[in-house]
Amino acid sequence: MADRDIAGVLLVGGASTRFGSPKALARLRGETFAERAHRVLAEAFDRVIVVGKAADELPLPFEVLDDGNEHRAAIVGVAAGLRFAGAELCVVVPTDMPFLTAEFLHKLAAAAEGVDVAAPETGPLPGAYRRSALSVLEGKIAAREFALHRAVEELDVRIVHGNLELLRNVNTLEDLPV
Repeated sequence: MADRDIAGVLLVGGASTRFGSPKALARLRGETFAERAHRVLAEAFDRVIVVGKAADELPLPFEVLDDGNEHRAAIVGVAAGLRFAGAELCVVVPTDMPFLTAEFLHKLAAAAEGVDVAAPETGPLPGAYRRSALSVLEGKIAAREFALHRAVEELDVRIVHGNLELLRNVNTLEDLPV
């Protein structure tokens, strides 16, 4: 698949309830989580879009496309990313996984050949989502079923094994590395 058929999608619209402030703005080694994730996506793919809530007015150095939904759920961001990107395949990254690498994101994209979703054993994000997944995701959102992992159960999925340390997410301030 040509790189032009792949887009990177960064999700920055989470509620951050356990974290206490927007995770996108948390800092690690001189970068915000959002800047770090955006940089890694840009290393991996020619096109990167950022999806979140415009009302959050996050002070980020790139445009945040509003996901168009009142609910804060990963499924909403993934569906919006698939719609906005216009690519056959979107590699979707949540802002709270600061250890991901471009190499792993390429691995996800490659593993999505012939399936709707390629995701690690730890769950549906990060993940490579084909446009073919959009109707199932939108159907779940319309039914007010916001669990991304449940929607993914209805799709053709390939599990990608990787370094679990890369897949570690940061949910609380205590999870932040020093």
